[in-house]
Amino acid sequence: MQHFKSISEMALANGMEPPEHPLIALIRIQDNMVVNQPEFTSDCYMIGLKRVKAGFMIYGRTKLDHEKGSMVFLKPRQVVEMKNLEFEEDGYILFLHEDFFNGHTLHQEIQKYSFFDYETNEALHLAPREEKAIWNIFNTIELEYNNNEDEFSREIILASVNSMLKFAERFYKRQFINRKQLSGKTVTEFNRILHHYIESGSLDKGLPSVAYLADQLHTSRRYLTDLLKIETGRTAQDLIHLALINEAKNRLMANDKAVSEIAYALGFENMSYFSRLFKRETGMSPTSYKTHYINK
Repeated sequence: MQHFKSISEMALANGMEPPEHPLIALIRIQDNMVVNQPEFTSDCYMIGLKRVKAGFMIYGRTKLDHEKGSMVFLKPRQVVEMKNLEFEEDGYILFLHEDFFNGHTLHQEIQKYSFFDYETNEALHLAPREEKAIWNIFNTIELEYNNNEDEFSREIILASVNSMLKFAERFYKRQFINRKQLSGKTVTEFNRILHHYIESGSLDKGLPSVAYLADQLHTSRRYLTDLLKIETGRTAQDLIHLALINEAKNRLMANDKAVSEIAYALGFENMSYFSRLFKRETGMSPTSYKTHYINK
C-alpha cells in the first residue's frame, strides 16, 4: 500500500501538477470524471463533496454510501481506495496536510470532530439548502486559494474550514434524527447483541467492548457512540455498563454467591471498579443492595 507524505507526491502519482501551496490543494471534480486509485494512505485531511454516478470508494473498512450531495471526511493515515469512480455534475476534494494546522487552534479542535473517525458506509447526505451553505464556504476557500498569498491567507482558509466542520457537525445530527427508523434498528440490534453476549457466557472472555459491538454492527466506534447518544441520550459505553449492572442486580438477588464472585463472573477483573460503577448507577454499593433486597 502506498503512503503519501505530501500533497505533491499524491499529485505526481496521479499524473497531476503539484499544487502551488505545499500544504493545501483544491481539486474541482468535473462531470464524467473517472478516478481509479489503489489503496493508499496519506498525511492529509481530505474533505470531499461529490455526486457519484458509478463505481465506489472505500475508506476505513466499508463502501461509501453514495447519494447526491454526499460529503466525506478522511483523516491522516486512513486507508482509502477509489475504483471506477465516475462523477456527475461538479464537486470538490480539499486536501489539507496536517502540518497546515500547526500553531492554530484547529490543530487540536479537528480531533474532536468524530465524523473523521466514522470509517463507515454513512457519508453525510446534504439537503439542497445545506449543500448550498457548504458550497458558499467552499467558494470562499477557492477564492482565497487562487489569490496571491499574503499574511491573511492561511487564517482566512482555516476560518472557513472551521465553519465547514461546524456546519457538518450540525448536519450530521440532523441526519441521525431524520434517519430515526434506521438508527432505531441499530439501537435494537445493539441491545440484542449485547444481551446475547451476556447471556451466552461470553463474559468469561471479559467485558464486552464498544469496539466489539461496533464490529458486529459493521460500523465504527465513534459513529456508533454518536448515533446511540442522539437516539438514547447515552453513549455505547454507558449502555454496556447499564446492561451489566442490570444483570448484576439480577444475580445479587437470585443467588447466595459473594459480591466478588458475581463481579468476576460478569467479566470485571477489578472489584473496586465494579463497586464504583454499581453505586453510580444505583446509588448503593453491591453489598448494600444485596442486603437491602434480601431483608425485604
